Amino acid sequence: MLEHTLDTMHSVLYVRPKSPLEQKDFVLLAKRVDPYIEEIGGLAGLIIESPVFPGWKSLGAMVEHFRFVRDHHKHIKKIGLVTDSALGNVAEHLASHFVAAEIRNFPSGELEAAKQWVINRR
Repeated sequence: MLEHTLDTMHSVLYVRPKSPLEQKDFVLLAKRVDPYIEEIGGLAGLIIESPVFPGWKSLGAMVEHFRFVRDHHKHIKKIGLVTDSALGNVAEHLASHFVAAEIRNFPSGELEAAKQWVINRR
């Protein structure tokens, strides 16, 4: 299950994985965010809050996750990862070569710092 909230005031999408990710999570997320991106032109940021990465329920879920990233990364300026998972550091350094958005990792519990970094558009 992938909980998500769209803060239209600041143009920030908040995502919180609660269990292993499923294909339908990304289909539902796209249905929620795509009309907004189409109307506004993009997101100031995406904040992913997950103390640990829950993994994927299936190979299909992983593929759908990568497809979502491929289709949306050019429409997001900043990605804040709020996690203690080692994948947060890996994503910050490795994904920056493949994703247009600026990525920064924050320790769990630092959601407010991630929000301020994403909202600050300097």
